[in-house]
Amino acid sequence: MRRSRAFIARHPLLQVAYRIAIGVVGTAVAVLGLILVPLPGPGWLVVFLGLAILGTEFHWARRISLWGKRMLERFWTWWRARRAARQARSTG
Repeated sequence: MRRSRAFIARHPLLQVAYRIAIGVVGTAVAVLGLILVPLPGPGWLVVFLGLAILGTEFHWARRISLWGKRMLERFWTWWRARRAARQARSTG
């Protein structure tokens, strides 16, 4: 993979085409994920997959993806604490 990326980096026109292709594919996957969010299934997972694809070439997408991971971790920390407090009240 590194050799192919190095080859692409040496050819400016090919690099522009590659970035456009990554942009189109990543955006399509993220939009598909947003469409799937209200439906049963892995909608948010597909959105984050689209951001991960975009994040391979675009710094802004990488930052959004990292922000989303931090927010998800904060949510799960809150959720576990809430659940532990509920269990403590019900057994106490």
